[in-house]
Amino acid sequence: MRNKRVFSLLLAGLVCISSVTSVCATTTDEQIADMQEQKQAAEAELAQAQSNIDSLETKKQELENYLAELNAQYTDLTNSVSELSIQAAQKEDELKEIKKELEAAKKASEEQYEAMKKRIVYMYERGGASMLELLLSSKSLVEFLNRAENISELSGYDRDMLKKYEDLQAEIESQEEKVEEESQSINTLLSERAAKQLEVQTLASNTSSDIQSYINQISANQEEASILAAQISSADSSISNLMQQASAEQAAAQDTETIYDDYGYDTDEDMTASSDNSAAASDDGAETGSSGYDDYSETDSADTGSYDSGQGTYLGNFVLTAYCNCAQCCGTAGNLTASGTVPSAGRTVAMAGVPFGTQLLINGNVYTVEDLGTPYGHVDIYFNSHSEALSFGLQYADVYQLN
Repeated sequence: MRNKRVFSLLLAGLVCISSVTSVCATTTDEQIADMQEQKQAAEAELAQAQSNIDSLETKKQELENYLAELNAQYTDLTNSVSELSIQAAQKEDELKEIKKELEAAKKASEEQYEAMKKRIVYMYERGGASMLELLLSSKSLVEFLNRAENISELSGYDRDMLKKYEDLQAEIESQEEKVEEESQSINTLLSERAAKQLEVQTLASNTSSDIQSYINQISANQEEASILAAQISSADSSISNLMQQASAEQAAAQDTETIYDDYGYDTDEDMTASSDNSAAASDDGAETGSSGYDDYSETDSADTGSYDSGQGTYLGNFVLTAYCNCAQCCGTAGNLTASGTVPSAGRTVAMAGVPFGTQLLINGNVYTVEDLGTPYGHVDIYFNSHSEALSFGLQYADVYQLN
């Protein structure tokens, strides 16, 4: 009787264990399926996040390459603008100098013209009779021709000098026009380069902002990918635990069936009721959720007009040369001057166009025109020796008439 009661209690316990094992097995399978579904969803989201990261990295790299090109272009434009600014300043300075030269040429031309008018008035209006008397009073035909030649040379000098200054003025005006065109071209190019520089700078700034936006998006996607990777790792761990749990439950069920067999219990008949009870209990399973000049030489632009000053009447900037009384300079040695005087160093000079005895102030020295041989505007200064004359060479100086 006692043994029968014990056997009944044992059978009841086995039935309960079998029912619980069946319910737990069903719940574990559902949890594993749910975790696998969550893992697959997380893996899909991770793949999408990684694809987004790759796409954003590609776009970011393209923008970084574009930004590098913009920066290089901006540097080139900056250097170009700097060079053009220097050229523009140089052209401005050059233009100022040319304008000064033009003013000087105009002034010299006006002064030469005024000097010519004064000489014309002197020779023809006031001294017409005197000039005629001077010619008629010539003692010989040679002297008459010399005097006539002097008058002709003086007029020719005036014409030549006026033509010279007119040509000089035209040349300078042409240079001024050319420099103004070059300056305008440089300024136009400078404006274009400066505008392009500003445009590239704006593009570079916008590109840098776009790159920063991509960096932020990449960072957000990387953070999301890290979360998804953690979720996948957690799902793998949970699935592994659940599979271990299912394996243990399966082993426990097999042990129960062995006990049934040992006591002659029909599991197919009695587990039906247990399965019905466990099916009702299986509805309570848990859910887990997840989640940019020309050097213009000043030599030819010196003042050569005549005007009165404290040093006398200014005749112009004349050519100076030197000679002596040797055969090499005069053909024969020891000649008198054309005016009949004995030449003297520091006093005697030769120049046509003015009467003998005319006193000239040159470089602070007073000379007397006593000889001929050079045209008006060219003063030949007498020296005692040929070596001194050679040493003097060719010079230019302002010449003043004192009488």
